[in-house]
Amino acid sequence: MTSFMLSDTTASKISAQLTHLRHQMGSPAVGMVLTLVVVCDEGEQYDAVRAATEAAREHPSRILVVIGRDPAEPNRLDAELRVGESTPGEVILLRLYGELTEHADSVVSPLLLTDTPVVVWWPRHSPDVPAKDSVGVLAQRRIVDARPAAEPVKAIAGRARSYVPGDTDLAWTRLTPWRSLLAAAFDQPVGKVKKGVVEAAAGHPSAPLLAAWLGERLGAPVKVADSPGPGLTRVTLSTAAGDVTITRSDARLATLSRPGQPDRQVALARRPTSELIAEELRRLDPDEVYEAAIRRVARSHKG
Repeated sequence: MTSFMLSDTTASKISAQLTHLRHQMGSPAVGMVLTLVVVCDEGEQYDAVRAATEAAREHPSRILVVIGRDPAEPNRLDAELRVGESTPGEVILLRLYGELTEHADSVVSPLLLTDTPVVVWWPRHSPDVPAKDSVGVLAQRRIVDARPAAEPVKAIAGRARSYVPGDTDLAWTRLTPWRSLLAAAFDQPVGKVKKGVVEAAAGHPSAPLLAAWLGERLGAPVKVADSPGPGLTRVTLSTAAGDVTITRSDARLATLSRPGQPDRQVALARRPTSELIAEELRRLDPDEVYEAAIRRVARSHKG
């Protein structure tokens, strides 16, 4: 990985330097399939860049990391360029000072790859309406995460009010293995579900989303109950024949129980952020199932 620093620079100078580095290394910017914009602060950038870079192994990308610094400083743009030798992809750290902190789109827009999708990810602090954010408006896919919010469930409910096709939340992405396992649990008929319970650590934002998805899919009331955690710990779906349960005992395995069948151990690992981002980059079309889930959470939260 070759790194190059530019101080008090411009987007055009950054583009020129990228082209120079690529030619110098003999690896032109072909094969990159999208631009991933990461909007974060200095304290978050290390973990965010690491996750984005790992995700880019599956989806070669130009990664633009937008870091807002001191708005009281004179206007300045500093950049750090990292270009890989063995794999396609680029990482550009953009540190914005002064009024540029409020106009990140003017820096980002000239650096987007042409004729490829744009994805924006806010690892922690996200705008109330991502699609109307100056950077978010540039993207086809906008990724937020309710988990770090002060009130995660309230944040999920708020997503419904501001939802625009292309929005998604990592609190939803974390549910993919649970949803797959629950769907597989009904491959063999077990009868109509009468009610359900999703147990999770208090305030865990994925819990009401999973309950909403189950309620929508099964046409039965599914409530959320607190557990010691960590995260999601148990789903119980009650049928006339007995309960279907999934109980996660550790960070890797869960136990699936169905009426009239022996319990079995199933893989249900907690996934790193890089895998969540990689999953979201595989699907850039609107997620109607997520939309239905957040709207159901919003109705429940309001009630």
